[in-house]
Parts: sequence; structure tokens; C-alpha cells
Amino acid sequence: MTAAVAYAAAPAAAVPCPETPRASTGARPRTGGGLRVRVPLRLVVGAQYRDAALSVYIKIAALAMRPEGCTAKVSVLAEYLGLSKSVVERGLKDLSHPDEVDGLVEVVTTRRTLRGGRGQSAHRVVRKATEAEHFVWVPVRAADALSPRLLRLYALIAYAEARNVPLAVGDLGGMLYHHTGTKAGQHLGDRQAARLIEELGSTGWITVHARQGLQGRHAYETHRHPIHPAAQAPAAAPVIHDGSGAVSAGGSLASREDQRTDRPVKRAGVGGSIRRRRDAGSSARGHSEKRSNSNGGGTYRGPGLQLSPRVWQVLEPVRPELPSISPYLMRRIGQEIGRQLSAGVGMERLTTRLLTRYSRLTAHGPAAERARRGDVGRWILGAGLPRHGCRLDSCEDGVTWATRERCHLCANIAAAAAEAEAERLAAEEARARQPAVAAPPPGPPAPSRPPTTWLPWPPPPPDPGPALPDGDEREQLRAAATPEAVRQALAVHGAPTAIRLYGHALVLPHLTKHHDEGTTAS
Repeated sequence: MTAAVAYAAAPAAAVPCPETPRASTGARPRTGGGLRVRVPLRLVVGAQYRDAALSVYIKIAALAMRPEGCTAKVSVLAEYLGLSKSVVERGLKDLSHPDEVDGLVEVVTTRRTLRGGRGQSAHRVVRKATEAEHFVWVPVRAADALSPRLLRLYALIAYAEARNVPLAVGDLGGMLYHHTGTKAGQHLGDRQAARLIEELGSTGWITVHARQGLQGRHAYETHRHPIHPAAQAPAAAPVIHDGSGAVSAGGSLASREDQRTDRPVKRAGVGGSIRRRRDAGSSARGHSEKRSNSNGGGTYRGPGLQLSPRVWQVLEPVRPELPSISPYLMRRIGQEIGRQLSAGVGMERLTTRLLTRYSRLTAHGPAAERARRGDVGRWILGAGLPRHGCRLDSCEDGVTWATRERCHLCANIAAAAAEAEAERLAAEEARARQPAVAAPPPGPPAPSRPPTTWLPWPPPPPDPGPALPDGDEREQLRAAATPEAVRQALAVHGAPTAIRLYGHALVLPHLTKHHDEGTTAS
């Protein structure tokens, strides 16, 4: 019996379809651990970034080390990471757009097109981090081997180990977030963090030393490569600890997909209208995703609003007004607060500034009446958050923030303005007190042809008068002034110059006396 006949005679057996292994499944440990990538800490702890953004950043940063940079397509990145293309696109979107907290772009994408018009894969590079920025070293193999959430947990433990910071399960649960569903933006909690730590320990990338840390905590040790080969996944459905139906109270299990989450596939023939295809796609997505922007028209299909706890703490004085602000303005407010906090403005100073100005706004009437007259979100951006004061950064509405004393520069500016105003009023009063000069009598009529008069050219410059002393010399001159000197200055230089020299208080009595004597004599 041949082998083919024997195989045909054997009973058919159901062969289970195993789960597609990752790139490092069953890999043996390597000496040195391979390539590592320096990852900014803000990508690891920032709630505004999805878990997949960290995996995509590490892979792009590793590929960007080549001379030609990272030119891999999204589908290639997804194949490297063992993720779906849509998950990689969402993570890449978080990295390619300005951050809503700090306004930074982590991955710079350059689109490329050939001369004939055919497109090429985009060229991507990562942002160059500053020297003072906190970071953590993560192996590139970890991004290929671990799921995005386990990779984020690994990066948190690696940073704490490098900084010698003791960790508790609650600390790790407080730095991991839900990004989808009704709990989006909330922390995972202790229970799910403990399950993730157990799952990460089973992969061999970390070692958990139970109760060997500070005050009975667990001590964690990270590895640059798994210390043992990863176990093959069973043929049965995997256990998901952070999805629907993980526990009895975790929600219901879905029996079919939601078609609204899929991109509608619609083929249009030659000559079809772009507007018609776009409208058809919008109607397929449904009206539940449409949200009006601040301009009153159009639709918003971006990510949900997520603000950091620091931004919410600054906005605490105006919390009753926040529901009336559009998501677009709330993002701009969050960006402005993040920019000022990054520039060194303290959270207490920013909160006090907003509270003081909001109290002035509501002092003469309820906030609802003023909200009807103008947008509260635009008031926060234009009047509530900007700093008022002189050019000194420490000045806050004319007061030095650190000492709560009057700003010396603002005081000098106010004193100079008051002195200039007083001198102007004194000059106007002096001009008003001068006697009116009678008009000369009319002379003989002018001849029909006046004689030629030769004048010197160029004409002599006007007499500038005496040079005025500066501030200190002027004060000394006024302190040593005598009535004879004041009267002499009036007779020689006139009232305006005498007032500029000796001041209004010393010149005015002599000016009034001189005027009275002239009137009596006349």
C-alpha cells in the first residue's frame, strides 16, 4: 500500500486552526537583547495616546535609524507588529497630529509621489527629544512580541526600575487607561493591573519577585529579551481581561459586528460625482457621529474629548460653564493651558487668575446672562487665561506673583504717566493765564510790486532755548530755587520753560503776581 492510499484510507480528523503567532513567538534569548529605542516618557504615561501608539512609535523609530529613514507602509508596520491595519492607523493618527495637551507632533510624515503621479509610501521620522526630557529605553523586540497594553506596562516598569522607584499594583493600574467604550478615559484599576502583570510575567519579559520590595511590595525586574520562550496560544478562544465579558459584571458578549464601525465599500462608475460619493459615505455612517463645530456648520468626526487632570484642575472655577462650550473650543482651551504650564506658569497661578477674572465677570449679574451675550469658551481663551501686566513674566495684573507686592516696573510706568499728565495740565493752565496780545493796526496797502528782498540761505535754526537738566539735576535745581531765580527764568525764557525747569508749584505764584502787577499798571 502506497503512502497516498494509506493517507486516503485514514479517517478524517478535525485539525484545530491555531492562532497566528507573533514575530517573536518561540524565539530564543539573544545575548545583548538587540536594538533599543529611546521613547519619550510622555508617550508612556500620557492618557491622550492609545496603547497602540507606543508600539507604532517604537517600530517607526527603529526603522527611521536607517539612512533612508522609515518608508514602510501601514500594512507593513501592521504585519511587523502583529496588529490590524486599522489599529496601526489609529495609533499613527495620535502620533502625527499635534498633541492636545502640549501641542507636540511625535512622528513627522512626508507624503511622496513619483514623477508620473503614482504614489509612494510615506517617509516618516520621529521628533528629536530635548536633553531635559524624561525617557525610557524599550527593546524593539518587545514591540513585536507584546500586545500594545502589555508593552505599555513593560515600559512603565522599566522606567520605574531605572529610576529606582518602588511600585505597587495600584500605581500601575492608575497609569493605564480605558480608551474605548463607556469607561474611556478611566483607570483600569488594581484588579485588571494584577492580571496584566501576571500575563506579562508569563511571557518572560519581566520577573516578579513577590513581597521582596519596599514595605512588602512586589519587586519587578525587566529583561531586554524573554528569559524563556513564549508559550504557544491554545486553540481555544483567548482569555481577554479588558474586553466585553471578561467577568460576570464586565458586560455582554457581542454576537455580531457593528456595521457602522466598518468603512463603507461603494464603487462608483466613470463620471460619478465626488459630492455624491461623499454624501453616500456620510449617510452610511449614520447621524449619530455628526457633531457641530464652533462655526455652526460642518461635522466633526475626530477623536473624543480627553483632557488631562491638570487641565480639569485649572478649569475648576468655571466648571458650571463647561457643558455649554463646544468640543473644538475645549481642545483649544486645553492646548492653551498645556502651553502655559509647559512654559513654567504654575497651576496655582493659572487657577487663581481664572478664578479672579471669573468672579469679576459674575459680580454684576449671573453668568448665564453674560453667556447669552457672548461665548464663555471664547472669553476663557481671550480674557480668562492670558496674562495681564508689564513685560516682566513675574508680573500678574500689576502685582509680583511671588511676593504679592506692587510690581516696581508698573509703579514706575504709572508715576511717569502721572507726571507727564501733570506737566501737560500745568502748561495748558499757564497758557490760559497769559494776557491776550492785541492785534497790530492795519498798515498801508501793499504795493503792486514789492521790492526784491535778499534773505540769507539757509535760514538760521531757531533758538532751542536752555538745555533742560535730567531728573536728578532737576530735583536739585528745584530744591535750591529762590524767588529771584524763578522770576529771572520767567523774564528770560518765558513761562513754559520756567515751568519745565522749576515746576508748577514754584512758578505759578510768581506768574500770578506778575500778571496782577501788569493789570494794575495798565
